[in-house]
Amino acid sequence: MSNQKIIKQGEHLIVPDNPIIPFIEGDGIGKEIWTSVKKITDSAIEKAYKGKRNINWLEVLAGEKAFNKTGTWLPAETMEAFRDYLVGIKGPLTTPVGEGIRSLNVALRQELDLYVCLRPVRWFKGVATPLLQPEKVHVTIFRENTEDIYAGIEWNAGTPEVEKVLRFLKEEMGVAKIRFPETTSIGVKPVSSEGTERLVRAAVQYAIDNRLPSVTLVHKGNIMKFTEGGFKKWGYALAEREFGDKVFTAEKFKKIENEQGVDAAVKYYDDAISKGKVFIKDVIADAFLQNTLLKPEEYSVIATLNLNGDYISDQLAAMVGGIGIAPGGNINYKTGHAIFEATHGTAPDIAGQNKANPCSVLLSAVMMLEYLGWKEAGELITRALENMFQNGIATNDLARFMKNGISLSTTEFSEELIKRL
Repeated sequence: MSNQKIIKQGEHLIVPDNPIIPFIEGDGIGKEIWTSVKKITDSAIEKAYKGKRNINWLEVLAGEKAFNKTGTWLPAETMEAFRDYLVGIKGPLTTPVGEGIRSLNVALRQELDLYVCLRPVRWFKGVATPLLQPEKVHVTIFRENTEDIYAGIEWNAGTPEVEKVLRFLKEEMGVAKIRFPETTSIGVKPVSSEGTERLVRAAVQYAIDNRLPSVTLVHKGNIMKFTEGGFKKWGYALAEREFGDKVFTAEKFKKIENEQGVDAAVKYYDDAISKGKVFIKDVIADAFLQNTLLKPEEYSVIATLNLNGDYISDQLAAMVGGIGIAPGGNINYKTGHAIFEATHGTAPDIAGQNKANPCSVLLSAVMMLEYLGWKEAGELITRALENMFQNGIATNDLARFMKNGISLSTTEFSEELIKRL
């Protein structure tokens, strides 16, 4: 089976015609969603490549299914399969309570060093949204996946550990701004230049490869000077150092404006845009959240830290119809490892009722196909989805808000989509 493995050679993935792809079915609605996604994906590959390509799906365990079968939430064999086969996909997972694991999703990302959480956000015509012009939203988010507060470094109030940390901060570091030390919990927010640079490098390269006009660094550097502020500083420096004449920066624009005047700065900007250069700019996170509602067309690629990226991803998804149609992938561009996933939860309240929306995992499968270089199959799925949504055909979570919406079960939705491939 070794010849069925995806391998990384230099900057490129070498993908056989019949690769082994590990998958995690997922908890709650995961089983019914995965059944549909697998069937649609296989049908699209067959349609696109006439039997010359296919995926050998390999189930691996995580979450409740793993715990019930093996007594552990994330078996070592699962992690090893993702390491070995490079590319995988997963449904939604339950986060175990009181088991010493904050999140299975976070554990997978950190163990495999999947430092980019890639979240493309776009609107499908026909999907109801709270925006008057949702077609203006077309954004790809690069969220740093391994640092920030998601590193999980914190100590609970009242414990000997937090007392030790507080004592160190007060006595050794001279910290005098902790207002209620007796009842304070402490968390640490690590942000490195290396972590920043590899994320921004991936975002800028993506913008160049896809001929997108800008990369925006979203941060709270006005408050967190050395962490979020460092992200901004290191991001700009990386873009200028490694991409040279392929980019131009807002900082350079401001410098020309200050030294030579507005007209010179505008000419510099217009010349750069006409040459296809990528504009590197930044914005404070709270202003960005407002701006995306007021002028979303100003943003194309976003690079941001972990916590900001969490908020941003969900807001932008809501702007185009909800997290049910929001795909995601976690990628290490250096090693080639990638896990594509549901961006929503397990929805236990509707599990087993054949009404779940499979589109988040399905569009994540499209991302996976694109990552493999199998874009033709991914495009078939995307076009079929566009056709269905334009005609008001969807699962109930979307159809109930569509004009003359036609609500289908999970199974019916999948069968209809396959007919339209």
